[in-house]
Amino acid sequence: MKKGHTTIILAPLQGFTDVTYRNVFSDHFSGVDEAVAPFISTMGQMRLKPTRIKDVDPEQNKKLFVVPQILGNVAKDFIFLADHLYQIGHKKINWNLGCPHSKIAKKKRGSGLLMYPEKIDAFLDIVIPKISNSLSIKLRLGRKSKNEIFKVLPVLDKYPLDEIILHPRTGIQMYEGTSDHDAFGKALFNSRHKFTYNGDITDLNSFHAVQKKYPGIQRFMIGRGLLSNPFLAEKIKDIQVNKNQIERLKDFHDDLFESYQKIFSGPAHLTGRMKGFWSYLGPSFKESSKSLKNILKTNSIAKYQSMVEKFFKNNSGFIE
Repeated sequence: MKKGHTTIILAPLQGFTDVTYRNVFSDHFSGVDEAVAPFISTMGQMRLKPTRIKDVDPEQNKKLFVVPQILGNVAKDFIFLADHLYQIGHKKINWNLGCPHSKIAKKKRGSGLLMYPEKIDAFLDIVIPKISNSLSIKLRLGRKSKNEIFKVLPVLDKYPLDEIILHPRTGIQMYEGTSDHDAFGKALFNSRHKFTYNGDITDLNSFHAVQKKYPGIQRFMIGRGLLSNPFLAEKIKDIQVNKNQIERLKDFHDDLFESYQKIFSGPAHLTGRMKGFWSYLGPSFKESSKSLKNILKTNSIAKYQSMVEKFFKNNSGFIE
């Protein structure tokens, strides 16, 4: 594959990859071309709360191209939200058929809808002619079985879609086990649509394994891999940056902390959000377990900042 053809998309991770994170990330790291935003749930009775769509406000999303993602299974509510997103400037949207969480799946939303191809068909039959946005779909192999997708793909073939973003696990697997590359290949073979690969790209080796197996795939969605290693997209694209990695990570952290400090009111909110990021980033440092535990145990802003300073001072080795 020629250099420059690879597109890296930041995955939607609820509670992590919001507009603040996306903008700060774009200020400090390169190689990520676009993002799918964490899902916005459809609202019954066609109610639109501005707070629900604040994350995808085009005025706040000028640093990284963002595609809003909608979670829902009621066609008229989906159309209402899609129309509003179109009016504010979003020509592309994504439908979430992949969320693995049981609370959502039980309501036949996210991966829970994959067991009902006839409902997906009825939904798209109403939605596609009524929306002005182009639509992509993010999905898993199924809710309970990896074979469920093979009843869904013929349904999706009936409709014009931007792309299918496939994470080759089932919903009930959550993030356990490994991505099923063979099932991904079988899905690719059984669909007329363009595919984006998503799942378990955590380093150069895992990226190259997928790229080698599917040379026709040019779009890759990465979530946890980028949270753990923000340099990953640069490595994939061989982008050279002449600056110390630890300095870059510290600058990124400090910028992110300050940005969230302006948003979150209480210390527990702020430190809670930052600790979430450390649960991904921390283990990427050599011999970090003790100093990482110290960060995760803090309950005040001053203590948190002090432990983070110590962490960056004492952990010079970043695993790549």
